[in-house]
Amino acid sequence: MKPPAPYLPAATPALSQADQEALTDLYVRGTPANTLRAYERDLRYVTAWKAARFGSALDWPESAPIALSFILDHARDLNDAPETDVARETAELLIAQGLRKSLSCPAPSTLDRRIASWLAFHRMKNLTSPFDAPQVKQARAKARRAAARSPAPKSTHPITRDILELLLATCRGSRRDCRDRALLMLSWASGGRRRSEITGLMREDVSLKEFDKSGVVWLSLLETKTTQKGETPRLVLKGRAAQALVHWIEIGGIEDGPLFRPVSKADRVLKRRLSPDAIYQIVKHRLEQAGLPEDFASPHGLRSGFLTQAALDGAPIQAAMRLSLHRSLAQAQKYYDDVDIAENPATDLLG
Repeated sequence: MKPPAPYLPAATPALSQADQEALTDLYVRGTPANTLRAYERDLRYVTAWKAARFGSALDWPESAPIALSFILDHARDLNDAPETDVARETAELLIAQGLRKSLSCPAPSTLDRRIASWLAFHRMKNLTSPFDAPQVKQARAKARRAAARSPAPKSTHPITRDILELLLATCRGSRRDCRDRALLMLSWASGGRRRSEITGLMREDVSLKEFDKSGVVWLSLLETKTTQKGETPRLVLKGRAAQALVHWIEIGGIEDGPLFRPVSKADRVLKRRLSPDAIYQIVKHRLEQAGLPEDFASPHGLRSGFLTQAALDGAPIQAAMRLSLHRSLAQAQKYYDDVDIAENPATDLLG
């Protein structure tokens, strides 16, 4: 049997072997796959940091001084630090291992995420967290304020309808083109789906029962970043997006299994599912084909573009959120605010 990941519950003498295995299985099944992957990345980073900084493995529970050192090491720009600075030496080792990009101060969100994962590891093991110590708590709050910056957009530009049309115009007649057209239109028109949601779609998640009668296709997502298994509402595709998806299902011979799959150079549809990185490559390729810079937008531009277009077209934000499945009104409102401020007549007072 594969040994449990280090962040999973530690063996407890009070539990039988069967109960321990059941608890571990419960954590795995009850945690989204993307979250598990994030936990593993963060644990790998934190483990490497402590080994480089202190020459020792993680302790469970970890001590407050170690937690404080982690915050201090990531709360300043190390480019100007002396070469003998221990935090800089540690960062350079992490860069050499491919775990850190530069000596610059990490984004507050990155530090928060790694600390949140570390906190989660302690909760899973039923241990007291070192980040609850008053001094550590205060240092974390000060570090967040000191490094505060405007959050960088996940996509340089939103892929609004006009940009999407340029991408779709590059999809002509091959099976690969049919797949990309359906993937782009579904991703955008169903509310701006995330990469993991697209690659996780199965043929059985698509209902065509109403397509011949009303041109409507229903989608069932297993789960999303903001919804749990069994709680995600069905989504709908209409018009061109529905037609493009049905065409891909027919041309690709998708009777069961993954909905979106790789297509070989010989234009043969393979059986395995697309990876999230493949969607990044598809968007990049279509941008190039459309004559736009490859870094013009990322796959998240489909999500931000859907909400931006909804704002431009005057769609109520509540209606857009029913498709995008944003949990936070404030987060979705940002896209509407960008449109509102640009159209605000007070911006034209100088003429």
